[in-house]
Amino acid sequence: MNAVPVAEIVRNGFVEGHHYGSLVALDVSGSPVWSVGDADVPVLPRSSNKPLQALGMVRVGLDLPPDLLALACASHSGEPFHIEGVRRILAGAGLSEADLRTPPDYPLDDDAREAVIREGGSRAPVLMNCSGKHAAMLATCVANGWPTDTYRDPEHPLQQALATTFADVTGEPIAVTAVDGCGAPLFSASLIGLARGFRRLALGVDASGAPDPDAARVAEAIRAHPAYVSGTTRDELALLRAIPGAIGKAGAEGCYAVALPDGRAFALKTDDGAARVRPVLMAQALRRAGVLEEDGVDAEAVARTGVVPLLGGGEPVGEIRAIFT
Repeated sequence: MNAVPVAEIVRNGFVEGHHYGSLVALDVSGSPVWSVGDADVPVLPRSSNKPLQALGMVRVGLDLPPDLLALACASHSGEPFHIEGVRRILAGAGLSEADLRTPPDYPLDDDAREAVIREGGSRAPVLMNCSGKHAAMLATCVANGWPTDTYRDPEHPLQQALATTFADVTGEPIAVTAVDGCGAPLFSASLIGLARGFRRLALGVDASGAPDPDAARVAEAIRAHPAYVSGTTRDELALLRAIPGAIGKAGAEGCYAVALPDGRAFALKTDDGAARVRPVLMAQALRRAGVLEEDGVDAEAVARTGVVPLLGGGEPVGEIRAIFT
């Protein structure tokens, strides 16, 4: 990716560094309307892929209520309702936590992690932020009579089906299949392809523009239960609540994709993988697109997601500031 400077790190008025990255915005027709850096080369979108993978599961028979389908799209914070939801998915498929192949971990959320430790708990597969996706993968295997112990194998029928859906919704062949942090296959896409996939979910349409009930089902689950997709304290939740009808998903290594109900879509990735600049860039992309000026949008809430103060002695002395306009 031919990343370019997209944000500057400003301390006491002095620019002490930069973040590099790439972004793209699609208009209501699905065409790129502007981009920064490289938007058409393959990247690994990490957990930003999850809603597209969830669509693949629905297409081959996954049947979950909306809250649990949203959890299948999640990098959850490990709050109690997330963990209870993962257990509900597993129980509904006649499985248990022992069937998960997620690496043992603590919750992402600080309070949830500290609660586990105070109660004498330890790292566990169900606490890992990808356990909702993995539980849904297992449930999909059960629905199809596929083996559950090898569900992460790229050659498994589940993963082959997800790859087919992913290539379909992004409109691109998968150039690279890697291994994600959770151990599941990770498909590459360009930022244009990633944004295109989220656009199709948001509109509930297929490649021809015809209605796609499965895509609409995934999008509606995210809209109805955004806290299940991330957590109650996360910037992604604040953004989705501030923009009616929006869907979105952040990913590791500074990835983020957001689509609006009219078909506009945005995708970005930072070159250094810094999580802190990710919401700054998305807030600026939405500002550049005029979203903050639209009826029904909580402009102040969107703007707040893009404020990352730099501290000195515990007090704000600077900020991370987007530099594309």
